[in-house]
Amino acid sequence: MSNNEIWNKFLQLIITKVSSISFQTWFKDLKLERIDNDSIILTVPFEAQKNQLIHLYKELIEDVFSEITGLYKSIDILLENEVVDQKNNVDNSKVNNIVENQSDNEKSSYKYFSNFNPKYTFDNFIVGDSNRFAYSSALAVAEKPGKLYNPLFLYGKSGLGKTHLMHAIGNYLLEHSDKKVLYITSEQFINEFISLTKDGGSKEDNLTYIEIFKSKYRDIDVLMIDDIQFLVGAIKTQQEFTNTFNSLYYNEKQIIICSDRSVDDLKLFEERLKTRFNWGLKAIISVPEFDLKVKIIRNKIKSGDLIIDLDDSIIDFIAANCGSDVRNLEGAITRLHAFSAIMNIKKLTLDDVREALKDYTNNSIYAPNTVEKIQNIVASFFNLHIEDLKGKKRSKVIANARMIAMYLCRTMTEETYPRIGLEFGGRDHSTVIHAYEKISKDLKSNVELGKIINDLKQKIGE
Repeated sequence: MSNNEIWNKFLQLIITKVSSISFQTWFKDLKLERIDNDSIILTVPFEAQKNQLIHLYKELIEDVFSEITGLYKSIDILLENEVVDQKNNVDNSKVNNIVENQSDNEKSSYKYFSNFNPKYTFDNFIVGDSNRFAYSSALAVAEKPGKLYNPLFLYGKSGLGKTHLMHAIGNYLLEHSDKKVLYITSEQFINEFISLTKDGGSKEDNLTYIEIFKSKYRDIDVLMIDDIQFLVGAIKTQQEFTNTFNSLYYNEKQIIICSDRSVDDLKLFEERLKTRFNWGLKAIISVPEFDLKVKIIRNKIKSGDLIIDLDDSIIDFIAANCGSDVRNLEGAITRLHAFSAIMNIKKLTLDDVREALKDYTNNSIYAPNTVEKIQNIVASFFNLHIEDLKGKKRSKVIANARMIAMYLCRTMTEETYPRIGLEFGGRDHSTVIHAYEKISKDLKSNVELGKIINDLKQKIGE
C-alpha cells in the first residue's frame, strides 16, 4: 500500500470517528510528511492545531494508522516550518510487514511482534462480568500458547475490547518469551494473498513470492487475525487461510481469531473453516454492565493525557447515557476535557456535562430498539410478565411469545445470537437460531402471525 493510499484511507476513517466540526477545524489542513521506520510524521500550519491534535487526538490518530497498516508507529505532529528535509534518506514506498530489505540471515530473525500497540496490556484491561471469561481465556493462552485453548475465538461487538486483548497477548509474549508472534487484520491477509495470485512476473518469481507468503504465516509460533468476518465471500482466501490454519494447528502453534459475530453467524464461510473455529475455545465479550462502565470511565480520567476531575454523579451520567462502546465512553471524556479547556471551566457541573455532551448523546447514544424494550413490548402484548420470557416456563403461549421476541430482537437490533440468548435467561445461541428460523418459516404461510409481527414492529418503532 503506497503512502497516498494510506493517507486517503486515514482521512476516510478519521472523518467517521470525529464530528464534522472537529474534522474541519483540526484535521482539514493536516498533511502526511513521511513514514519512517518507527514513526509517522504529520504536519500542520498553525500552533493551535498542533497542540489540539497532540493533546486530544494523538491516540486516535495512532489507532487509525495501526488499523490501516497493521503496524504500531508513534505519531509526530510538527509545524510545517519545523520539518527537517530528510526525504533522500527515507523510503516512502513501503509500509508493510511482510519482508523488509534485509539479508537472508536478517530475514530469518524477523521480529513479527513489532506491530503490537504497547498501550494495550492485561494490566490496564478493565475486567467485569461481561468480559471476565474472555480476559481469563486470553491470559491463559498468553501464558501457555498452543497448549490450552487452540484456537481461541474472541467475539463481540466493535469497541468492547477484543483488539485490546489480542495486543495484550502479543505484548505479554514479547516480554515473557522469544516466540514469533504475528498480528494481522483479515483485510491485510486478503490483500497480500490477492497480490500473489495476480498475473505478472515469471513463474519462478511467483513461486518465490508464494514461499515468502507461506513462510510469513506458517513459520511462526502465534498467529492473530483480527476482524475475521471480512473474509466472507473471499473463497480462495478462505481456502488459503484454512491451509495456514491446518499447518499451524497440527504443529501445535497458537491461533487467535477475532470477530464481531459468533461462529454460527459467519453464514457465508466455508463449513470446514467454521468447524475449525469450533475446535478450540470461544469467548464472547458482551456489552459492559453499568458498574464496568463506571470503572472504565474512572480509569480513563485518571490515566493518560486527559486527566480530568469529575464527580461521581457525572461519572454515573456518562455511564448511563453514553452507550456501551468503550470508544464512545472515551470519546465522551475527550469531549469533556476539550469543553473544560475551551470554556475555561476548572470544575465541571452536571449541567455543564449535559451541555457538552448534548450533541454527542443525541447522535450516538440512544438506540431506538433494545432487547429489553422488545421484551417489555412483547410481554405486554401477550399479557405476560417479562420474567415469563426469561424463565423456564414452556406453556404454548409463553413459548410462542418467547420465540417471537427472539425473532424481533434478531431482526430489529444488532445483537448476536449468543447475546440475545443471554438476555433470555442465559439460553444457548442455538435456541435463538431455532426461534428465528421457525418464525421466519411460519411467516411465509401464517397470515395471522404476520399481522402480529407487524403490530409489534409498529409498537417497537414508536
